[in-house]
Amino acid sequence: MGDRGAEHAAPTELEEIASRISELNKWREIFSFRGLEINNTIHQRGRGSAGDGPPGAGEPPGPQPRSPIPQPLPLPAGTGGHPLSRDTAMGLQKLLFGNMTHPFSCEWAASHFRFRRPHSDLAYALEAGKGGTRAVLMVVQAHIITYLLFARDTEYTHLERLCHIGQQEQGQALAVALAETLWAAGGDSRAIVCLITKGVTEMPRGGYRADTFTERIRLFEFSEKAAAQEFISHHINCFKCEGSHGVILFLYSLLFSRTLERVQEDLGDTGPLLNMSSGDVTCTEALLSLLLTGRASPRTLQAGRGQRRPVGLLRWERLPAERQVSPALRTPLLPVWLCSTPGGHGVLFGTDSRLLCHWRAERAFRLCFYSGQWQQTRTAHLSIDTHSRHWEGAPREHPCSPGNRCRALEMAIRTKWAGATVTWNGTDPFF
Repeated sequence: MGDRGAEHAAPTELEEIASRISELNKWREIFSFRGLEINNTIHQRGRGSAGDGPPGAGEPPGPQPRSPIPQPLPLPAGTGGHPLSRDTAMGLQKLLFGNMTHPFSCEWAASHFRFRRPHSDLAYALEAGKGGTRAVLMVVQAHIITYLLFARDTEYTHLERLCHIGQQEQGQALAVALAETLWAAGGDSRAIVCLITKGVTEMPRGGYRADTFTERIRLFEFSEKAAAQEFISHHINCFKCEGSHGVILFLYSLLFSRTLERVQEDLGDTGPLLNMSSGDVTCTEALLSLLLTGRASPRTLQAGRGQRRPVGLLRWERLPAERQVSPALRTPLLPVWLCSTPGGHGVLFGTDSRLLCHWRAERAFRLCFYSGQWQQTRTAHLSIDTHSRHWEGAPREHPCSPGNRCRALEMAIRTKWAGATVTWNGTDPFF
């Protein structure tokens, strides 16, 4: 019996080895055209496929080295959608970079929608660096928070809604946030989702700079938001896994949902959507407007333009008063704001949906803040008092005068609640 069992065990082990070799060859075949090689050490460590869990799960917080293997499998050829023509690809590059032929930086190419550890204080949170992609990630972060706090049907209340979520809920929240943003860009009538396929579309040179990425894009159009959200949810690993170019895919989807022609009309004679600054690619105010309002016009962010939306904007920097954020964006439908300061972008939010519905609720209240940086390990809790006149009777000093630390987040809050006092409740101010 023992010999017979051994005879059965041996083929099983051989089959397992053959299966692993076959999987290894599959990765080589898919990514060989990008000049990527599979590292045996990484393979042995078990850096699995896209379905094995979010990148960095169980790892300590901090910037992780890029894997040389893009994790999500590209869509097989013939799965539908429409490829890009050369003229469309050139129009896309022109809107993004103008007449320059700069490619995306390595920081943009590596950027994807990566969540923090599930079932933790920051389970709701996306990681975002200090580069140009942070604005994009934090706008999506704001929509994730609005869904988890105010739309999702759950037994949890308040901040528990953000902490008690697992990997599946993270993916669902991301799908909702992406779909909401694309649907708004499509005028509430359509959304286009860009995904990568295995096949490369051959494009004549003629002024187009190939990047081995755009040539693999296919466009999938939807006339119902629910259908777009379901499609994104089904392919969510194409946006949130390492090596997926997830942020660029979302940016392309945003532009095509609006249509390149309408984006150009929004821009008028202003510059492209991205800036080159000290080797980094940063978002312009026009792109920020497209992300927040669905229109790529900087004027939409300014006084007297636009309507109230679920996510607002608070901005503080040394600008003339006429360029400040419109009242509609400072008073969104829900208490969730993108905060834009000279230090970068973060998300400020409250857990009470009634905060902006009655002036009494705005006398004294609490807000939470998340910066997107991996150094932040817990949600910051701020107390806001709009009727404390503690400064009266004392000489008034400029908040940035010597001896006073200029806290950009507090100044941004005061663009909505003038004169408010902000208490960090034991947290060292960091933004």
